[in-house]
Amino acid sequence: MQITLKLFAGLTDYLPSQGREGNAVVCELKEGATISQVIDSYNMPPKLIHLVLVNGHYVEPQKRIDQQLHEGDVLAVWPPVAGG
Repeated sequence: MQITLKLFAGLTDYLPSQGREGNAVVCELKEGATISQVIDSYNMPPKLIHLVLVNGHYVEPQKRIDQQLHEGDVLAVWPPVAGG
């Protein structure tokens, strides 16, 4: 199955070079893949994962381990942000 992974701010550095300009890549996954498995496969440190959305819906941290992704999903991930 295919999903789109979007990474924002400093997390874009974890994308392959062809995805950095548009901050997104299409991923080929096994059926039943979870959010955590995708994040782990890109070697993103857990402390940098703050906001996670699937198709625009927030996913709580404790649900990311077991929540499966489906064909066509868009997984978007943001690091902690600070502003002033």
